[in-house]
Amino acid sequence: MSDRRKMFPAPRHILVAAVAGVIAGAVAVYVSTTLPGNKTPQPTVVAVTRAASPDDKLCAAKVEKAKAVGAAATGQVAAMMPADPPQSLKTLAFNDPQGKPMTIADHAGRTLLVNLWATWCAPCRAEMPALDALEREMGGEEFEVVAINVDTGDDTKPKKFLEETGVASLGHYRDNTLGVFNDLKKRGLALGLPVTLLIDGEGCLLANMNGPAEWASPDARKLIEAALAK
Repeated sequence: MSDRRKMFPAPRHILVAAVAGVIAGAVAVYVSTTLPGNKTPQPTVVAVTRAASPDDKLCAAKVEKAKAVGAAATGQVAAMMPADPPQSLKTLAFNDPQGKPMTIADHAGRTLLVNLWATWCAPCRAEMPALDALEREMGGEEFEVVAINVDTGDDTKPKKFLEETGVASLGHYRDNTLGVFNDLKKRGLALGLPVTLLIDGEGCLLANMNGPAEWASPDARKLIEAALAK
């Protein structure tokens, strides 16, 4: 068994625990003791009360695509649930690897696996090498893993962690304000960390999950291929 597999949480029961002394009640962390067939409890998506924008209407028409992606989420990524309903995440904001503000809309035309993580979140740390491997294998013009670090403060801790674990393929996306997490929380998409979203090239959410998964696996590749299918 590799060191990476040893790092990864194993059995199936997920405990959502408050992170004491880090972000006082703002974020919960998923502590898992299984990996196979990760079935993390999912939040109920909160209905959008504002008038639907043209982008939301476009995304809402992708119900069948979301269902097809959800059907491909099996085995190691079985906790990835189809968006119900698909919604636009084009305005989701964070910083690019150069520290400049950007949104999901800046990745137009590329399917994204967006993952929110922090150095103090053990399951997040455990799955980073697998996300790095997925980006190395499948990343390109059509697909990218966008791992957004949400540590408060400066870049010292996250950069040190990535260097120490040999994560080299992932871009160093950042949001030290927790704005991106709170946005997803308001939408009913985030219960804690890690949070993972599968978003198509038009900025539409196709599937989402809370909790860790084994991203360097045939199951993960099958899921991404389903999202990329025309």
